[in-house]
Amino acid sequence: MKYFLIFGNHPELALAEIYSVLGDNTQYLSFVQGTLIFDTPALDASQLIKRLGGTVKIGQIAGTMQNLASEMPTTLASLLNQAILPFFGISLYGAKFNFLPIALELKKTLKIKGRAPRFVVGRELVLSSVIVEQNKLTRGGVEIVIIKDGVNYWYGRTLAVQPFKELSARDYGRPARDDASGMLPPKVALTLLNLAEALPAGEIYDPFCGSGTILSEAAMIGVPILLGSDISQRAVGDTTDNLTWLNKQTNGSEIEFEVIKSDARKLLSLWPGKTFRAIAFEGFLGPQRGKVDWRQTLPELAILYNEVLPLLHRRMEPGSRVVMALPYIPSIKQGLAIRYSGWKRPKLFPESLQLVSTPLLYGRAGQKVWREIIVLAK
Repeated sequence: MKYFLIFGNHPELALAEIYSVLGDNTQYLSFVQGTLIFDTPALDASQLIKRLGGTVKIGQIAGTMQNLASEMPTTLASLLNQAILPFFGISLYGAKFNFLPIALELKKTLKIKGRAPRFVVGRELVLSSVIVEQNKLTRGGVEIVIIKDGVNYWYGRTLAVQPFKELSARDYGRPARDDASGMLPPKVALTLLNLAEALPAGEIYDPFCGSGTILSEAAMIGVPILLGSDISQRAVGDTTDNLTWLNKQTNGSEIEFEVIKSDARKLLSLWPGKTFRAIAFEGFLGPQRGKVDWRQTLPELAILYNEVLPLLHRRMEPGSRVVMALPYIPSIKQGLAIRYSGWKRPKLFPESLQLVSTPLLYGRAGQKVWREIIVLAK
């Protein structure tokens, strides 16, 4: 079956994430306009969307068009016939086309047939996942998605959207937050976990666990073994509080975890005899206030991680991954100078898409500090 993914603001990072999840058993057909078209056996979109951090919509491809003006009326009508509720919206990616007259004509046709149609519109040519969810377009209605790819247009219907309410509740509802040190968004934590292949590994270790976002999100996607450490006693307490709180929010099996106070540079003394199968962490992003000389600060920050990486390498199983979110300063286009001796750089994109590997960055316009996502394998 052919499906489409609509990525968020960081499509290359989201592509690397989905490739880590689906692997080479999937046929990757096109990566355009911040979207991915792929062919794979039937999947559960509602479950997959909860696992992914960088994808905002998942849908099924119904076919292709070449001429929107002549083909869109019939195409839209066929997809609307599949809707239980006469609610519909249209999202057009990568092209400008006034589809409003066609949509209004379809609305008139539905009304003549005795249905009470509602055409959902937004301020742009694409509907946000919030609009799609709030207007029940994946729960009885239909969002029709059209994606320009060269001279052709893929079209299909959305099956699931990113669970923004659940992500927000876990982010802002947890009892322990440390805004002064910076907070890793849950969806970024999910991306790190998928890049680390934590779910198939069956465990995750975060040596800089902070308030426990990575461990919490690992619990939500079903990673059974959660291990964390931090040099700060407050961080250990925050992580414990947040995971205990999360236990009370879920109706499934109880979350089991172990979090201890320790300097990451003393890693070799932790859990004697154990080798780790997946590691993910966010490092200290640097001072958040005041004027900072980043050309001086970045080398200072790199010292710690260059000391810790060889220790992680000694404790990891062959083939396992470590994924790091480290500071990147867009104003000087510079991140940390990390020494990768002994590590491999795994393939992050499907070969069929013929993409050139570039740094995986996460940030938004106006932010002084972005995150550089680095993936290493033993």
